[in-house]
Amino acid sequence: MPKSLTYESREGLSPILERNIRALVERRRREELAATAQQKLADAITTFAGSMPFVYLHLALFGFWILANLHWVPGVPAWDESFVVLAMVASVEAIFLSTFVLISQNRMVAEADKRADLDLQISLLTEHELTKVAAVLDQIAARLGIEPESETELREAARDIAPERVLDEIEATER
Repeated sequence: MPKSLTYESREGLSPILERNIRALVERRRREELAATAQQKLADAITTFAGSMPFVYLHLALFGFWILANLHWVPGVPAWDESFVVLAMVASVEAIFLSTFVLISQNRMVAEADKRADLDLQISLLTEHELTKVAAVLDQIAARLGIEPESETELREAARDIAPERVLDEIEATER
């Protein structure tokens, strides 16, 4: 028997919700393991570049560079008095960091697109199932001779909706 069905659920969480959470976490782990070495490297660099230790490191290195080249550090000869080399180093670093960030963002966008597709499929399935439930309720009400308070809304809820028509209408309205 699956683990999620063999124990009491935590307060506020149903066993199905707990199972879904575990399934999502497991899927994320599998996707992380499936990432290429290049993706992992780009993510690691991006993670470090977005941290306070990265800021502190740059404060220390660039601060020392500037102070030394202004002749404010005794015993350290200046090597870049015009700061051209510092500007070049910072520019090259910015080029590489922005590339790593873009690589990580591209992967994150691909993951978000997958989740959005899943959300859309679940929403469409739910809408279809609710439409069928509304139709069955309409039939039950008719058999029992019950007049719904809002027959128009019930009949509307029982109609299938074409998602492509909804998208067409949204696009037409936005123009």
